Amino acid sequence: MENALLEIKDLKKAYGEHVVLDDLSLAVNKGEVVVVIGPSGCGKSTLLRCINALEDIQGGQVLLDGQPVLRQAKNISRTRQKIGMVFQSYDLFPHKTILDNILLAPMKVQKRPRAQAEAEALELLDRVGLADRKDDYPRQLSGGQKQRIAIVRALIMHPEILLLDEITAALDPEMVHEVLQVVLDLAKNGSTMLIVTHEMTFARAIADRVLFLEGGRIVEESADPKAFFARPATERARQFLRTFEY
Repeated sequence: MENALLEIKDLKKAYGEHVVLDDLSLAVNKGEVVVVIGPSGCGKSTLLRCINALEDIQGGQVLLDGQPVLRQAKNISRTRQKIGMVFQSYDLFPHKTILDNILLAPMKVQKRPRAQAEAEALELLDRVGLADRKDDYPRQLSGGQKQRIAIVRALIMHPEILLLDEITAALDPEMVHEVLQVVLDLAKNGSTMLIVTHEMTFARAIADRVLFLEGGRIVEESADPKAFFARPATERARQFLRTFEY
C-alpha cells in the first residue's frame, strides 16, 4: 500500500514448533482505523506485540514510516514512543496519583518539562471526562475509568499509531460504553488505530477496514465493515459471527 504509515510484510512468529503468525502481511494508512477480529488463539494480540517489538519475530518485517521496527535496535525506545499501546490490563502504578501516572513517561522518557506535560495531561483528562480525578489513586477508580487513564497515558506520548488490545475485555458491561466512546472520539479526530476487539457492535461502528484472522493468517479482509458484518464472504467468518449477538 503506497504511503502506508505501518507496513507488515510476511510476518512470522512462532513459539518453538507452534506457528502463531504465518507470513502475515498488512498495511495501515495514516488516519485509518483497522479492526482485527477472530477466535481466541488466532494471533490477534501477538500481532500487536510484534508490531511494538515486544516479541521476537522469526521472519518478515515491521515498518513504521518506512523504517524497520527491530527489538534489538539502538533506537527501539524512540520508535516505541511512536507506537502507543493500550492493554486490557491497565498497568497503572498503585502508589502514584492519576496525574503522576500520566506524567511519568513524558517526563522521564521524553524529558519534557513538568509544566508543559501537566498542562497537556489535564487537557487530555478533561477530554475523557476525568479531570476531577487527577489527584486520586488507581484504587479509587472503576475499571472503565482506569482504562480511560491508560488511553490518556498513551496519547500524551504523541504516538503516530495506537494499538488497542481487547481494552474492554476486563470490564463489566456497564463500563464498556464509556471506554468505547473515547475510542470513537479518537477515530473521529483522525487518530490512526489498529484495534483488536471482541465487541462486534463497536467494530462495525468504528472500523474503516476489518481483518478476520484464523490460524495466524488473514482469512478475510473488508473495506466495507457494514457489508462484512451483514454478509461475510467466507463460511468461516460467517460461523464466527454467528456466535455473537450484535
